[in-house]
Amino acid sequence: MTNPDTSMNGQSLDIAEQRRKELEQLFPAIFTETRNDQGELKVTIDLERLKAELGEFTDIYDSRRERYGMDWPGKRDCLRLIQQPSTATLKPCREESVDFDTTENLFIEGDNLEVLKLLQKSYYGKVKMIYIDPPYNTGKEFIYPDNFSESLDTYLQYAGLKDSEGRTFSTNTANEGRFHTKWLNMMYPRLYLARNLLREDGVIFISIDDNEVENLRRMCDEIFGEENFIASLIWEKGRKNDAKLFSVGHEYVLVFARSLSFLREKEVIWREEKPGAKEIWDEYIAIKGQVSEIPEIEERLKDWFNGLPQSHPSKKLQRYRRVDQNGPWRDDNISWPGGDGPDYDVVHPRTGKPCKVPERGWVYSTPEKMQEMIRLGVVEFRDDHTQPPIRKSHLRPIKGVDENSDELAENTDDDGLAVKVRGSYFYKQSQVSVKYLRSLMGAKVFDNPKDHVELKKLIKYCCGNEGIVLDFFSGSGSTGEAVFDICCEDGAGLRFILVQLPEPNRENDKTGSIALKHGYKTIADISKERLRRAGDKIRKERGSELNFEGRLLCDLGFKVLKLNQSNFKLWQAPAKDVSDEELLEQMELNVDHIDPNASQEDLLYELLIKAGVMPTEKVEQVELADHILFSVAEGSLLVHLEDDIDQALIDAVLAKAPGQFICLDKAFHGNDQLKTNAVKTFEAFNQGKEKIDQIDFKTV
Repeated sequence: MTNPDTSMNGQSLDIAEQRRKELEQLFPAIFTETRNDQGELKVTIDLERLKAELGEFTDIYDSRRERYGMDWPGKRDCLRLIQQPSTATLKPCREESVDFDTTENLFIEGDNLEVLKLLQKSYYGKVKMIYIDPPYNTGKEFIYPDNFSESLDTYLQYAGLKDSEGRTFSTNTANEGRFHTKWLNMMYPRLYLARNLLREDGVIFISIDDNEVENLRRMCDEIFGEENFIASLIWEKGRKNDAKLFSVGHEYVLVFARSLSFLREKEVIWREEKPGAKEIWDEYIAIKGQVSEIPEIEERLKDWFNGLPQSHPSKKLQRYRRVDQNGPWRDDNISWPGGDGPDYDVVHPRTGKPCKVPERGWVYSTPEKMQEMIRLGVVEFRDDHTQPPIRKSHLRPIKGVDENSDELAENTDDDGLAVKVRGSYFYKQSQVSVKYLRSLMGAKVFDNPKDHVELKKLIKYCCGNEGIVLDFFSGSGSTGEAVFDICCEDGAGLRFILVQLPEPNRENDKTGSIALKHGYKTIADISKERLRRAGDKIRKERGSELNFEGRLLCDLGFKVLKLNQSNFKLWQAPAKDVSDEELLEQMELNVDHIDPNASQEDLLYELLIKAGVMPTEKVEQVELADHILFSVAEGSLLVHLEDDIDQALIDAVLAKAPGQFICLDKAFHGNDQLKTNAVKTFEAFNQGKEKIDQIDFKTV
């Protein structure tokens, strides 16, 4: 039987339609609506916008038809800024890190626009979830600079890394006449670059309030594609006492997918456990650690349920009394919802006869699907064929099997299931997170921290147990603590990247002055200390082991990297308004183009980032031909940062066959013959090999 969606139409591939689909994946913002000569609305490609996406700018606002879209002053500059490459680096800071050599978590201090640019090579298409809580544009929050031509230079002056010329980051006040414009100009390039980092199954969550929710939705429709909108969540945080008309206590969380069609194609589902489910699982694991036979595990679990008070949340889920190799389960309906379901033979394994078919038909549409569920242990046969088998609903569904899909849920008493689909409205009073952070830090050093428990729920809901979580407006570091908690509770393989500007705490601000008294000069300092304290808290509460299941130890560390100008002078952007004579003088000074204050580790991390290697990859020092090299990612990259090189080392690198080999140009000491021989040696090695087996040789 041929599935309708896969039927052949007898025609060759529609190349134009295929190209449109490819363009829509690459540049969703170029698709818009306009009216044709008959006045009918049609989807069309904005060719001027496509040119802008590719770096060719014209006046996109002149001489064109009216069309649906979102424009504001400075939008074209945003597109230019996106395409302007960064010459910066991320300098490692061991003294402020925790478990620097082993952790896979990153804390990056710097302007998030420059940082997002630097992450493009290493993390393109690798981030599972982004959560951000950007400035809400109330007129009081900090707004990033919109100096399109000198964003890094502006940041370096702001951070005290360059002589100041009086430039400052500022709040956004309505009397500037550019209230929405400044906010849009700040957000657009950052969201655009963030989209590139998402995996195909990745999602982004953005907190916002009424001031900019409409503009944010329209902006995200353009950047992510409105077809990838998932939901607008409402986070109710409690009533406010300063209201004159209505007490507005809610915020929004906009949710967009990188590709909603991909999620549907892969049948991705999101579920969260109900209250009481985790307690049942923990008890099951505890019992399993004491006895090994399933009947005895089952009997002890029943005794535990019977001993619970009626008010205990697990009591509502007591149908999960049965146990198999996949954990606790409850029986569920195996008949088709609504009736008129499929009718086929399901042979009982002991009697060899077809089982009784439910009156409404089988819940699984084909015999092949039924057999798959039997093989996976989701279907349990009764004593004989005179009754239909039982469909199991496990406390924690078997990996890769949706035991509680929307289709099956129609046939199930939802109150009795251990998992549920989240609604778009949830309540959590804001003061809970304020009190928690005050307790953790010993004083109120930060206003309005995001609730890490609620973030933990969102992360678990869409990420499961693996992936990278990015927060490039990290504030007090709530997202990082949420990831810590998930990893230590569930043994998850989650990692985080937090980015935070070193925004100074100010004496004239009540909370800022308290933070300064406790030694926190910047918001970034608060965030880093919060992560340290959160990690220490978990270690004290849980000890060195993760949980009863003997999973890997939890990663409670983080590697601190700080945005700075390049360590290589040839990569530093030249100053503006420099005469030819001054430029020649600078070039002569740059014969040794490496910053003399840079350590080998500084150089290494800049080369990792510029080579597209994740800065969390394992780094080891190895000796080859009497030289010390850095081996990265189990030898896939070798970096030689000593001041000399010889043929013996080149031959030794060749024998190791790394994917990349980088060395300093000055190591050749002007010996053109040696350098030419090195190039020809690697070219000869690569001859006839697949790209994946070649060595990419670079000098700097």
